[in-house]
Amino acid sequence: MGAAIDTGNGHAPPRIHRRVAEPEPRTLQTDLSRLEPARAFAAVVLHYLLAVLPSATRELAGWRARAAAIPSPSLRRHALAALRKRGNIEGAALFATLAPRPHRRETVRALVAFQTAYNYLDALSELPCEDPARNADRLHQALLTALHPATAAHPDHYAHHSDREDGGFLHAMTDACGCALARLPSEHAAAAAARSAAARIVRFQALNLTERQGGHDALRRWALDTAPAGSQLTWWETAAAAGSSLAVHALIAAAAQPELDPCQACEIERAYHPIGALHSLLDSLVDRREDRDGGRRSLLDHYESPPAAVARLAALAGSASQACERLERPHMHRVILTAMCSYYLSAPECDTGEAQAVARALERALGSQLRVALAMFRCRRLLHTLACRAYA
Repeated sequence: MGAAIDTGNGHAPPRIHRRVAEPEPRTLQTDLSRLEPARAFAAVVLHYLLAVLPSATRELAGWRARAAAIPSPSLRRHALAALRKRGNIEGAALFATLAPRPHRRETVRALVAFQTAYNYLDALSELPCEDPARNADRLHQALLTALHPATAAHPDHYAHHSDREDGGFLHAMTDACGCALARLPSEHAAAAAARSAAARIVRFQALNLTERQGGHDALRRWALDTAPAGSQLTWWETAAAAGSSLAVHALIAAAAQPELDPCQACEIERAYHPIGALHSLLDSLVDRREDRDGGRRSLLDHYESPPAAVARLAALAGSASQACERLERPHMHRVILTAMCSYYLSAPECDTGEAQAVARALERALGSQLRVALAMFRCRRLLHTLACRAYA
């Protein structure tokens, strides 16, 4: 920057007048681009509350009625508990905001059925059994079944489980997801990428063992072998990405687009790799105490220190935000990313110093929208508490 020197009357010290660079001229286009993130945030929230949430609530009510009729007391209890995890099922339904209106209902049905099945199978795989890895693998194969058009023949997903009297509950969920997917216009284009993402969930669940069952040695070897080239993730971050259902949700929503290209589906799968890693690690943050009590090693325990974990989660948030920019309608994907982070960081379990440090770091990485979304989720949780209804 240039400067002009004024010597005054010869007695006062010289005064320096700096030429201030003129600001860039404002245009309507630049103003609109600055407003786009806030506009997209408001539009997605409004669309979700008015058009998606009522449909998701109806789907949940139907699955609760079906779960209440399960003959086995144990399976009935776990199915109802899975449905009480309303927050992450509603989070799955949020992806339906990406679907065109004519296909929104089927998209919500597929998303809710898939996530409810995931919650249910995750709970069952943690129960004691003779061969935890084979049991978890066989149970979670149902997630792959759910991504195929419904057929009359169903594999025995309870083959290594002690109880199977679920009254057709699991089959009903996989059929509901498969039938809804089959009605979406681009199911064929999204299918391969969605099944690839679901297959990684199955493998993660089979290898994510407690210390008593063998710990994370096999998970580590698998993650090192399957890490995408150039991902720059640690092995446990790669494993975390594999265990996330978000890529499947994004691909189900993409299948609702009339002319999806398979290459676009593959790009969605790649983009949701860092987003999925952040998703699973935030879930681990919420489950810290539960994992400790259950003898399970948290993926977060592999970081050398809590500050290192906070720094990496912030870096993942930055990578996740950049990944959204590679997708069509990036602002909408960023809203979904922000909502996911807010859901976990607003949980009552995130009252620890570590969790609060993570929240501050992610706020710096994702911006003020995270602060707004956190306030919204905390209000929602408070309203559910006042109504004596859990919001897990």
